[in-house]
Amino acid sequence: MSGPEPDLIATLRAAFGPQPPRFAIAVSGGGDSVALLHLCCRAFPPATFRAVTVDHGLRKGSAREAAMVAELARAAGVRHDVLRWSGWDGQGNLQDAARRARYGLMRDWAHGQGIATLATAHTADDQAETLLMRLARESGVDGLSAMAPRRNLGGITLLRPLLGVTRAALRGVLRDNGLPWAEDPGNEDATFARVRARRVLAELAPLGITAPGLARVAAQMREAREALERQTEAAAREIATLDGGDILLPREAFHALPAEIARRLMAGAICWVGDATNPPRRAPLLALLRSPEGTLGGCRILPDGEAVRITREHGAVRDLRSPVSDLWDGRWRLRGPAAGPGLVAGALGPAGLAQIADWRASGRPRAALLAGPAVWRGGRLVAAPLAEPGGDWQAERAGGLAGFFASLLSH
Repeated sequence: MSGPEPDLIATLRAAFGPQPPRFAIAVSGGGDSVALLHLCCRAFPPATFRAVTVDHGLRKGSAREAAMVAELARAAGVRHDVLRWSGWDGQGNLQDAARRARYGLMRDWAHGQGIATLATAHTADDQAETLLMRLARESGVDGLSAMAPRRNLGGITLLRPLLGVTRAALRGVLRDNGLPWAEDPGNEDATFARVRARRVLAELAPLGITAPGLARVAAQMREAREALERQTEAAAREIATLDGGDILLPREAFHALPAEIARRLMAGAICWVGDATNPPRRAPLLALLRSPEGTLGGCRILPDGEAVRITREHGAVRDLRSPVSDLWDGRWRLRGPAAGPGLVAGALGPAGLAQIADWRASGRPRAALLAGPAVWRGGRLVAAPLAEPGGDWQAERAGGLAGFFASLLSH
């Protein structure tokens, strides 16, 4: 081997570790992913990992590209599967829908195969393009940290081992080894923001602004993000308390925090209480911080004595029903007497609150109780653990306060 290939193999081995867990690689047929397949075959015994291709079926040639990958994998001795998506209904953002479908299909496939890690071929160019697009959206530190080298994908580790490698270096590997790849015609379609960012990046080169340089900036932003997250977690441990499923923040201590830490702490509390993956948008969050009372992200934020309470918004769970044995609203475990027929978990709501003689004795505000978990049989309230503590039924917030603290950190 000559050229950059030995260094790229060393990069892969460093990313996966000396004894990688059972893993798979996503191979679309494009140059970057075909190069990843080739390099993984050089770095690890081909029989120790899998390859997977998602055929979206959205353009001519996609099936042929999947077949090309299958042949490359077969020749290398790598097991390969093709996953097909047929869920596009013509509505909304096609690229976003396809991306979500792709990752959802691969995640579910990996779970079914007992695979712990899924690697993709995102490069320094992808990282730089993402950073430019987020600059256009006036993103903060988190947005400018762009793509993380690894993240959790529904219980699967999504690994991006080539974020420091340029697209040109990978094309060189392909040419040196006489390997074929497919070019997606969408890569020339300027209606896509990423294509426009790619063209702008080429024009910035005379200023010394390059893909590797921007990838390093993104890495520095990730370091800053991690430091801010640690400080936010430390602040939460110092001032935050849990009441039922609500986060309470003492107003005086909360307002004494640096503005960025207060913003992160409020965003984290809203995500955790609302069981959301993505934080609320910056503008409405900043407006909420100026007057900490309102609704955002499926949550109610309201004053509660000397504290600010972040609770679930009743409207977000009004119609949510599940068996009492299931995790309700992604958050609540209900435990009580042996479940009889017809028992379901649902929000307490006004109808349930009206069936409780003295709900004020719970010490919790009405808004918090309305969205709290209750046990129902038809229209009759069986139990409301947050409004009537000490009964036969108990409600436990999954993860507890430790889960909230952990949610403030990237994983």
